[in-house]
Amino acid sequence: MKAPMVILALFGFSSVVMAQEGTIKTQGQQAPIEQYSYATHLDVAKVMSEEPVPDICGVAPMRMTYQDSNGKQHVLEYEVMGSGCSNG
Repeated sequence: MKAPMVILALFGFSSVVMAQEGTIKTQGQQAPIEQYSYATHLDVAKVMSEEPVPDICGVAPMRMTYQDSNGKQHVLEYEVMGSGCSNG
């Protein structure tokens, strides 16, 4: 639940459309890496893996591997603000 909110909040300014920049090998098949944008329709039934938020002060790329409601696996790339900016 937290990941989609972070994606929407931090990547809403982007005008990047879904594009294939590479592939990741998943279960013997090549899964295209999809770039998140506000126009991206997310159908996340099950999150398979997600990278931890890096401990840096700045924007960092992230990837999440998930299955949609039809069981198809996707790799979504998006950007988040690192967790190293807090003063407290």
